[in-house]
Amino acid sequence: MKNPALLSCTTLLLWSLCAAAQPAAASASTAAPASTLQARISRVEQGLSTRIVVKGSPQRRMALEQRMAFHRVPAVSIALIDQGRIAWARAYGVADAASQQPATTTTRFQAGSISKPLSALGALRLVEQGRLSLDADANGQLASWKIPQNAFTRAGTINLRRLLNHGAGVTVHGYDGYAPGQPLPTLLQVLDGIAPANSEPVRVDIAPGSTWRYSGGGYSIVQLMMTEASGQPFDRYLETAVLQPLGMAHSTYAVPLPESVASQASAAHDGNGQVLAGRWRLYPESAAAGLWSTPSDLAQVILEVQRAEAGGPGSILSRDMVSTMLTRGLGEYGLGFFVEDLGDRTSFSHSGGTEGFRSQLYGYTRSGQGVVIMANSINGAALIDEILCSIAAEYGWPEFQVVEKTAIPTDVATNRLLAGDYRLLDQPAHVVAEGERLYFQSDLFGAGRMELFRESEDSFFMTAQDMSIRFRQDGAGTIAGFDLVRGAGTYTAHRTR
Repeated sequence: MKNPALLSCTTLLLWSLCAAAQPAAASASTAAPASTLQARISRVEQGLSTRIVVKGSPQRRMALEQRMAFHRVPAVSIALIDQGRIAWARAYGVADAASQQPATTTTRFQAGSISKPLSALGALRLVEQGRLSLDADANGQLASWKIPQNAFTRAGTINLRRLLNHGAGVTVHGYDGYAPGQPLPTLLQVLDGIAPANSEPVRVDIAPGSTWRYSGGGYSIVQLMMTEASGQPFDRYLETAVLQPLGMAHSTYAVPLPESVASQASAAHDGNGQVLAGRWRLYPESAAAGLWSTPSDLAQVILEVQRAEAGGPGSILSRDMVSTMLTRGLGEYGLGFFVEDLGDRTSFSHSGGTEGFRSQLYGYTRSGQGVVIMANSINGAALIDEILCSIAAEYGWPEFQVVEKTAIPTDVATNRLLAGDYRLLDQPAHVVAEGERLYFQSDLFGAGRMELFRESEDSFFMTAQDMSIRFRQDGAGTIAGFDLVRGAGTYTAHRTR
C-alpha cells in the first residue's frame, strides 16, 4: 500500500486489545463446552503465521495482539463458522484510534468488494423471479442508459452472466470513494464518468466472453439493471431481498450512512494507524463496494450458500441457482464469488478493500466451515492472511497451510535492474530496491509493501502472501515485465518505467 508494512518488531503497542465474545447460535447438545471453545479461540489468537516462511529462519507462531501492533491495525473482528453454525465471534482493538472507542462484534466495517457476492445474490433472485435474464443482452434489459456500442460489443453478447463473472470486457477495475461533504455522483454519472464522478467512463474494450478481467464498472451496470428491474432504489431492494431474509440487522447499503448507523461504525485508518480525515470514504457505486456490515452478519451469507447448496431450505435462492453461482466461468470466478474445487468440497470466497478497510469472506460447501474477518486499516489484508493460517491449523482446513521455501542470495546490481514501475491488472505495481533487499508493492493486495525473496535466477517469492513473481526479459535483455503467480492464476505485468 502507500505506507510500508514492514515495521520494526519493537513497535510500541499504540492501542489496547479487547475482545467481546458472542455466543454461538446452537443448542447445548451441539455447542462445544465453554472451556474447550475458549481453548480453541486462544490457540487461534496465539497461532498466527505468515503463509510462507523462509527455510532456516526461526519458525514461530505469533500472537494476534503483537501482529495488530506490527501491521498497525487498530481493530479486527472475526466470525468463525464450524459444523454449519457460527461457533464464535470476537472483536479486538479499537474502532477509532482517536477516540479509543472499543470494537465490538456489532461494530460495522466497510465490506468493500464483498458487496459483490451479495449484489449477485440479489440479481440472481431477480432472475429466478423472471424479472432479469442471465443470458439475454444487457442493453435489452436497460431503459435509462445503454452500454455504448463499439467493435468490441459487436464481437460478443454482454449479459448479466458475464457481468457477474467479470467476463464482459468492461473497464473500471475499482472505485476510489468520496470524502464526506464531497458531491456524490448519480449512478448514471458514474457509468459515463461525468463530474462529480472521479472514475473513468464504464466502457467495453475487450471482446465479451474472451477474457476474465475484474471490473467494478461491470457491477455498476448490474446495479442499474437491478434498480430498474426491481423498481426500487438499490439499497432498499438489497435490504428487502437479501439483508432482511438473512437476518443481517447490522448491515446496510445506504449512502451516506444514517446518523444512527454511523455511531456504530468503525473509522477507517491509514497505514500508520491514524483515522482518515472525515472518518471514511463514501461509495455510491453500491453494488461494487457500498456495503457496511459485520462478520457475524456476513457469516449468514456463507451459511445461506451452504444450506442451499446442500439442498436445504434457502431464504434467497434455489439449489440450482446457487450451483450456478458456484460454477466457474472465466478465470477463477463464478457469479459473485471466487470458486475453487477442492475435491471433497468447494471453497467460495471474496475479499474486500476500501480506503482504510480490508475484509475477507471464506466458506466451504459440504464441510460447514467458514470465516469472515474485517479490519479497519489499509494494512489489514496481511493481518487477515496470518489469521487465516492460524484458523486453518486449528480447524483442519485444506487451505492456508504454512509452506517453507528456500531463499538464495541476491545482490545490489540485480535488484537495481528489477526495480521499477509496472502495470498489473490495469493497476500500478512497483518493485523497490533497497540495497540487497527487494520489495513488491501494489494496492491490489492490501498488505503494504512485501519483501521479495529470490528462489531462482528470475523468480522471487513473498512471505506475506502466497505469491511469486517471475521476471521477463525482452530480446535486448532488458526487464520488460513479470508474471505474478497466485494460486492457480498467472497474471502478466508490463514495465512502464
